[in-house]
Amino acid sequence: MNAGLLAVLVPWLRRQWRWAGSGWWRTVLAVGLGLRVLVGMARNWTPKLDAEFMSGISKQVTAQLWASPSTAVQTLTKAITIMHIGSQSGGYDAVYQNTSNTWILIKLLALLNLASLGAGWLNGLYLSVFAFAGCWLLARALAEALPHTPAAAGVVGFLLWPSVWFWATGISKEAVLLGSGAWLMARVLKGLYGPPESAGQGSAQQRILWWLGTVLLALLHFQMRYFFALPLLGVLGGVALGHWLQRFGFARYRWAQVAVLAAVLGAGVWLAPQFSIAFSINKFTYQVIRVYSFEVAHSVGRPHFEYPVLRPTIESIAAHAPLAAVNTVTRPWLGEAWQPLYIAAALENVALLGLLILAAVGTARGRAGHLPFGLGLGLGIFCVVLAMLIGLTTPNFGSLNRYRSELLPFLLLLLLQNDYAAALLRRVRLGKGTQASGRPAKTSARPVA
Repeated sequence: MNAGLLAVLVPWLRRQWRWAGSGWWRTVLAVGLGLRVLVGMARNWTPKLDAEFMSGISKQVTAQLWASPSTAVQTLTKAITIMHIGSQSGGYDAVYQNTSNTWILIKLLALLNLASLGAGWLNGLYLSVFAFAGCWLLARALAEALPHTPAAAGVVGFLLWPSVWFWATGISKEAVLLGSGAWLMARVLKGLYGPPESAGQGSAQQRILWWLGTVLLALLHFQMRYFFALPLLGVLGGVALGHWLQRFGFARYRWAQVAVLAAVLGAGVWLAPQFSIAFSINKFTYQVIRVYSFEVAHSVGRPHFEYPVLRPTIESIAAHAPLAAVNTVTRPWLGEAWQPLYIAAALENVALLGLLILAAVGTARGRAGHLPFGLGLGLGIFCVVLAMLIGLTTPNFGSLNRYRSELLPFLLLLLLQNDYAAALLRRVRLGKGTQASGRPAKTSARPVA
């Protein structure tokens, strides 16, 4: 089974290596893959905490698959599963619903165990490579489909930013979440702005495979953390609709693109509760308060922030949302905590604030860059919504730094679009050309001011 995985992975890496040419893209490919793989394997050589817990249960599921292969589909898809945790003489029975993201990752690990035989470092390697592949493909798609934007913006955000490759790797929900989300966005961008064959517009077989892969990635992303996935799926849907209307002569003006995106997101907010009570306003406010209260109770004695007057009403949550977004990007401050992890996070926040100021100055001076307006607007909305949700539900600084590893790459992609940031990236020898080989990227996209 591992030989089969290598038979797929090695040719893919060779194709990426040839595409990278002989310049800085090849360095990014080697460094980005090396960081993810080494950190993922090191952190999971002996799995600990959540990784240890999920790995242990996944071995029980794998044992069931080996014992009864004919019932594998039922084992992996039934709505509710009861797993005994602990020894035969003690422990407890845990009830998992099929919609639990923890249970989804446990089942993925159970399937990986068929090849890894339960080795934590090898499972960490598999998931690290998946996360890298999704991030690399998005960075490459941005360079190919949008050659007028700084190629290094996606590289820095998704492949080289320290907290992103540190947290979104190995046996973690963040690795699968970011890998699937980045890969999904890469396919959508190439479909919208790239050559026709990028969207599977070739043969019938190519179209079927393109749609199948895109839908599977969307489902995986949704299952990993639906309140992260829904804003991204809504934004990508709105951007796709706006771009499609432009092709037929509609939504050419910015106000029209704003209206299209608002209509799609508004329709999603209205339709979601019709499909499931899990997306109702009452359920949303209940979940926010429940998760926030749990995090605060388990953060006693550790660095965190609180909202003393937060209540389970949409009005109270809306009133706290702006502060929550600010907390997500700025906390911890320098001096709030002196443990190495918190100091690193505070220094990262200083860098983020600097990039925010630079982007604001660039926008005010009309030098915001050349990202298509609809895409930039959609990603901006996604970042604001995600920052609010993370800040409302994650007051613990350690968890905050880990959870926002899904947000930071998209935020950095936006912050590094302006001309000043692009000049800085070129000064550090990143972003000279779309490809290191110097070959121009094929694209059907027109630059939008």
